[in-house]
Parts: sequence; C-alpha cells; structure tokens
Amino acid sequence: MKKYIKYPLFFIIFLLIVYVSINIYARLMPKLPIKSANSYYMYDKDNNLFNGANNNWVNINNISKHLINATISSEDKNFYTHHGFDIPRIIKAFSTNVKNKKNIQGASTITQQLSKNLFLSFDKTWNRKLEEAILTLRIESHYKKKDILESYLNTINYGGIFGIENASQYYFNKKSKDLSLAEATILAGIPKSPSNYSPISNYKNAKKRQKIILNLMVKNKYITQKEADNAYQEKIEITGATSKEKSNLIGYFEDAVLNELNKIDSIPKSLIDTKGLKIYTTLDPNALKILEDNINKYITDPNLEISSVIIDPNNGNIKAIAGGKNYIKSQFNRVINSKRQVGSTIKPILYYAALENGFTPSTTFTSEKTNFNLGNNKTYSPNNYNNIYKNGPISMSAAIAYSDNIYAVKTHIFLGEDTLIDTAKKLGIKTQLKPNISLALGTSEINILEMINAYSTFANTGYIVTPHFITKVEDMDGNILYKFKEKKSRVLNEDSVFVLNELLTSSYDPSLLDYNTPTCLAIKPKMSKKYAIKTGTTDTDHLIFGYNKDILMGIWMGYDDNKKIEVSVGNAMKNIWIDTMENYLTKDSWYKVPKGVVGVLVNPITGKLATKEDNKTKILYYIKGTEPYE
Repeated sequence: MKKYIKYPLFFIIFLLIVYVSINIYARLMPKLPIKSANSYYMYDKDNNLFNGANNNWVNINNISKHLINATISSEDKNFYTHHGFDIPRIIKAFSTNVKNKKNIQGASTITQQLSKNLFLSFDKTWNRKLEEAILTLRIESHYKKKDILESYLNTINYGGIFGIENASQYYFNKKSKDLSLAEATILAGIPKSPSNYSPISNYKNAKKRQKIILNLMVKNKYITQKEADNAYQEKIEITGATSKEKSNLIGYFEDAVLNELNKIDSIPKSLIDTKGLKIYTTLDPNALKILEDNINKYITDPNLEISSVIIDPNNGNIKAIAGGKNYIKSQFNRVINSKRQVGSTIKPILYYAALENGFTPSTTFTSEKTNFNLGNNKTYSPNNYNNIYKNGPISMSAAIAYSDNIYAVKTHIFLGEDTLIDTAKKLGIKTQLKPNISLALGTSEINILEMINAYSTFANTGYIVTPHFITKVEDMDGNILYKFKEKKSRVLNEDSVFVLNELLTSSYDPSLLDYNTPTCLAIKPKMSKKYAIKTGTTDTDHLIFGYNKDILMGIWMGYDDNKKIEVSVGNAMKNIWIDTMENYLTKDSWYKVPKGVVGVLVNPITGKLATKEDNKTKILYYIKGTEPYE
C-alpha cells in the first residue's frame, strides 16, 4: 500500500516546492508599476494627444461600495483570500469544460485579468500564459488587495469606456462614488462581454446580467434579497454621453492602431520595461469628425452598419476609419475584422487588366440577357440591375457608367479567369480568389483595407503603397522603437491607369443618361470637384470607392447578419461619401494627361467618333494609336 502512496506524495511535494520557489522569485523581483505600465499615448498627424493614460483615475475609497461588491461577486468572489489564483475555481472550471467538451467557464481572478490587461501582448500562447502567471504572483507579492482592485477598476473596459470613473460619468453622468446599487450592478455586468451587456446597445441583456449579479451579491451576503429586488425594479436613466465631447468612432481607430502595433516585431511583447509607449499615428481629426457627422446624418436604421476608410493614396496614411457607426454600441471593428462581398467595385480591376490586354474605352460587347454555357450541362445567367439591357453593343465607358454585368462577364471570359486574380494580387489583395465566372461581379468576400490598397494604386497613378495607422513609436524615454518606412514601387502602367480613372468619371456623367442611368448621377449636383467613382451592390451589401489625386474614400454598408438590403441604403451611402469628400477636400485635384494618352470626342455609349447627329458626346481618353478613327 505504501508503494502506491509514495509517488502521488512525491508529486504533491514537487508541486509545493515549485509553488514556493515561484513565490520567492516573485517577491525578489522589482515592484511592478501597476498604475503606469502599458500606458498607450496616441498622437494624431499633428502630434496632438488624442488617447492617453487614464487621467480620471479614482482612489478606491472614492468608488461606490456597491460597485466594488458587485465586481467582487461577479468576477472573483474569493479575491480577498486567494494569492492570485483561485485553485478550487480553476479545478471546477476545468472539470466543467472537460465534461462539456468546450470552453464554457473561465477561472481568471481579478489579479490575473489586471496582469493581462496591463502588461502583456495579445498573444494566446503558452509562453503568454506562463508570463501572465508570474506577473500575477509579482503583483500579489508587492501590493495590497485594495491597490490591485483600484488598478483593475481604473483600467477595465466598460463597453468602449475605460475606467470606472469614465464609465460612471458616461452612462449615468455622475461620479463613481455616487452610484446606486442598481447603477453599480448594471456597470459591473459590462466587462464580462462589453458588446453583449452594454445598456446602450443591449439593455435587455444588461438587465439579465444585472439580475445575476444581484443574486450573487445576496448569496455572498453583501445585500438582502429585498434590496436586490428593489434595485432590479428601480428605473435608471442611461445618459450615454460624456461631459467632454469624444468621437463615437475614435475607438475603432484606436483598436486598429493596437492591432497594427501588435504586428510590429521591434515593439516588445511585454511593455513593462518601456513604462508605456508614445504612438504617433496618421489620424486626421477633421476627417474623422466630418465622416462621423455624415454617418449620423444619413444612417437612421439602428441595425444598419458601416465600414469606411479615408486614406491618402500617395503614402498610405489612413486618415480616418469607421469600423461601425458607434464604438460604444458595437466594438466589432469591421474595417480590420470583416470580409464582405465587394460586388461591382471589383470591376475597375478587371477593366484595368482589359486595357492592358488590347481593350479600349470604345471596345464593345452586346448588353443583353445571356446564358453562359459552362460545360457539363451547367449555365450561368447573371442579371443587370433592374434587368435593364441595351440589347445591342455598348462601349466600356457605358458598361462602367451603368455597371453592366453582362459586359463584365464577357470581358472576364475573354481575358481568362486567372487574369483578374493575377491583377488583384498585383494590387495588394491577399484574399485567395477562386477562378470562376462570377468573380467579375465581386462574389468573393474581401476585406475593405485590401480593396483600399487596390484603389490606392489607381488613385496614385500606379504605385503600390502600404495602408497604415502608425508612423512612429517611442518608449517613454523618447527612444524610437519603430518608424514607418515607405516602400513605394510602380506596378501599373501610368497611361492605362489614367484612361481607367477617366472612365470612372462616367458613373456620374449626364452625357451617358440614355437607356439607363449612370449609377452615381443622383449625387452629381453635390459635386464641385472631379472624382473617379465605382459602386457595388449585392443582395446584402452596398459599396462605393471614389478618389482623386489627394484622397481616397471607401464605404461598405449592410447588416451584420447578412439581411437583405434595401435600395435606399445605397442612396444614404452615396450621400455619406460625397458629403464627406466635398467637406474635407479644399481644392479640386485631378491628373495631368500623360504624353502617351490622347483625348477624343466620341459617342460614349457606342464608343464611335462623335458626329453632328450625336446628342450624347464625351471626351474619352486612349493610349495613343488605339483611339477610334471611324
């Protein structure tokens, strides 16, 4: 019997020695700066601070006892008795997860969450977990529980609002020390899942979470059942506004900056030694404000979402983004985390390839209802929007103006399906595109930043650039840890790009108002400048990309659940685009005609030279030697 007891006993002794050794190591290590480590100071393009360390830090004695007790009850009921790790809770969570064969229960203590939030990168590796464990013991070894809790409450995410004082003022317009039991239990429920338990974006779920927390407080004898019932029934007013005006979009930009930061190898993955970072970004607050104002003006459907990017195509500086219409209500960043079908906005990539392979703005295909034979008794029958066809030949210029699908598919087939894929790769699209006939109509899902990268190459007359949010990173002593180095190389023919850019002005040109209407003609009266524009539409998505020499802006609009989208959404999207561009740009900036290009007055629908009989005329541009002579 002794033989079988001996080995488990040795194992227990071994674990005890390891635990004691790690604790001694943690005590001997320097004291960690839990009020300053991992502070991010973000600066805009003019070096003005727009996001810094929490300057609303509040002492633990000035935080509502209700909030403290609610947090302890819901996050870590044994906080005051454990030494960083709640072993019984870990065992219970492990058993539950094994039994259910999935990770449905966690066991992180408040100290563990603090060490993760303050000091570590975003990695989910075993090294990260080990580092987190050691940091947890170091914090517990050098700080009192009240100091740990104070730091936690001042740094935790309350639905895009960081720190309890900021959250209290945002949601209830009061100091955290004045929170009622009802208000405190609403706030304490948010950190578990900010997007699901925010009282602004999901009040029903927030109340369910509040009830759970109130019951836990009763169980832990912080309050009586009667107090819990009264708090749950209490009517609370959510203000949803800060005393200082702050953009509802800025959180998306901050997320994108941190996402890019985590991919830079020269930045330490643990930021303890840096004492924080100064991050210099490409943000243009004016562009962000104009974009936000127009989003608020034109989006009235509470469920409709947006993804938008404004970029300088000449250097890749991203001036503003909207990863959604309100970061407080939804922290899902659609700019960096979402892929959607791009519809007809892929066509300029196709038509550039066509221009490089012998097509001209006058090249014609017949626009008519067509069944394409794919072999093996399979056919493909795309439709034009509203089933409008010329039932005769149309030029590339007309095909772009009306976004004619039949013309695009015929071009795609003529060039070969791999041509569009190869051109997309050249333009910086990294998504694996599959060669199929419908690719010409944008049926593949592509991230908006990839599309922005491609369109930047058109906007800067042929150079590939790197869209980016960060220009420089320094530690708190001013040492440069990273500096963006522009890598700009020509990948497209300048003459062909100019011809394409001019073709994309057909989308709002009245001279193409004929059997069909140019896709952006409705916003023509708002234009005081010249733009290249292409829209795209699927059953669930509306997109627009447009630019001139100085600026490029792209927008996607739709529903996160892929609900079918209404035509009116496209009108709202176009108005957001044109109003933002017109309000932001101070001058009209278009391209000079290259030496290898010539302009010719033609009938833009037929592509033939204009005659006296033509009432529709437009100057189209051609590579010299390819212009029409008849």
